[in-house]
Formats: sequence, C-alpha cells, structure tokens
Amino acid sequence: MNLRDFVKETLVEIAEGVDSANDALKGKGAFVNPVKITHRTGQAVQHTRQLHEVEFDVAVTAEEGKETKGGIGIMVGSIGLGAQGRSETSGSTHSRVKFTIPMLLPNPKE
Repeated sequence: MNLRDFVKETLVEIAEGVDSANDALKGKGAFVNPVKITHRTGQAVQHTRQLHEVEFDVAVTAEEGKETKGGIGIMVGSIGLGAQGRSETSGSTHSRVKFTIPMLLPNPKE
C-alpha cells in the first residue's frame, strides 16, 4: 500500500466511523461531533464546526532486491503494508514521516 492510499483510506474510515456511530446511537440521546448543544437553561446553542487534527506517524520503507521488483511501502505499528518479497540481495531504506491533517468530522443527521 502506498502512503497516498493509506492516508485516504484512514481519513475515509474515520468519517464513515463517525457516521456509523451516530446511526447506531440514534434515539439514545448520544451524539458524536454534535452541532447543537443544549445547556442546562434549555437553550439550544449553535456551535461552529470544530476542526479536528488527525495525526499520522508512519514508517516508510523502500526496498530493492534481485528477485523483487522493489517499491515503497509503509509500516503501520507492527503491521507491514506494501511491496514485500524474498530476495537474496536486497537493500532497504527506512524513514519516518510525521504529519497532521485538519479534518471536519461529519455531524449527526438531524
């Protein structure tokens, strides 16, 4: 998996997870990322949408070898994603990439 696909799929999964959580909580009085919050006075107060920061800390590995085509993959935690192969002679480069992406999460459907 390349870094672009990993970032895209992660952000999509987060947004879809928030939507799914709100669907599952319908009718239970709980909301994920609400737009309106009712205070004890009974007044509904409209809040601006909050920008959330999704932080990535990714290990990027580039490998080249005799028996493999080579390529760049990412390592997430202890799970390796990307081009993998067995090779008698290989060279690899490991780097870490840290970055933050601002994201507006979906609000509950009213």
